[in-house]
Amino acid sequence: MTLTPQTGVGQGPAQKSTGILTPMPTSTSPAVEDYLKTIYGHTEWQDEPITPSVLAGKLGVAPSSVTEMVKKMAAAGLVSHVPYGAVRLTPGGTMRALAVVRRHRLIETWLVREMGYAWDEVHDEAEVLEHSISDRLLEAIDARLGRPDRDPHGDPIPRADGTREQAEAVLLSEASVAHVGRVVRISDRDPAVLRDLVEVGVGLDTVLTLTDATPDAVTVELDPSATPQTTDAPGPAPVASAPLHLPRTHADAIWVTA
Repeated sequence: MTLTPQTGVGQGPAQKSTGILTPMPTSTSPAVEDYLKTIYGHTEWQDEPITPSVLAGKLGVAPSSVTEMVKKMAAAGLVSHVPYGAVRLTPGGTMRALAVVRRHRLIETWLVREMGYAWDEVHDEAEVLEHSISDRLLEAIDARLGRPDRDPHGDPIPRADGTREQAEAVLLSEASVAHVGRVVRISDRDPAVLRDLVEVGVGLDTVLTLTDATPDAVTVELDPSATPQTTDAPGPAPVASAPLHLPRTHADAIWVTA
């Protein structure tokens, strides 16, 4: 499904497209970029808007710091917020956030494909590089990689016009027993989970069937005929022939086609 900046989940009212993502002004601080990216990412795969307390937790800062920054961003027209309520990106804030997200995810993909990084190593590197990379270099990386539409973890890479491809997906931990789906995203919030999944044969495009679910774990069977075909992330280990038991922490990180 192709999404435009006007229709992104939870990102505010409709917006007239400018046709291209505006580069971040040089006066924009890395902190503002981190806030924009975090607010955007929170609602990319689910509908619940982010609250100041959740935002503080994700960024690892004090709630009082979030309060002050949100006030500044609201004054700059980047977010809308009422006291004690959720924080939402304005149309202008969404376009700025997409520009940051595009940089981050292209850098992650470049590090995996060209620089030999593992998919569990790229997030922190991209966090640093995204604030300093030039638009010219970003365009060169995009062209070099063949204009990829997703990063090593399956997150959509916005195009220069702000559109992106995003599959209809459901969390594996929330899917019904007997659900069959193709893995389209694996969260990068815990590098250890990424390493574990590679070892047991689960990666992007893996096709699996949910055969059982308990409060602590899920059981899946992998389709050995559906070998993942991707250069975006390291290839997983050979597909297991026996049922695979995944802790809930791992199932909570996997999105499969709905």
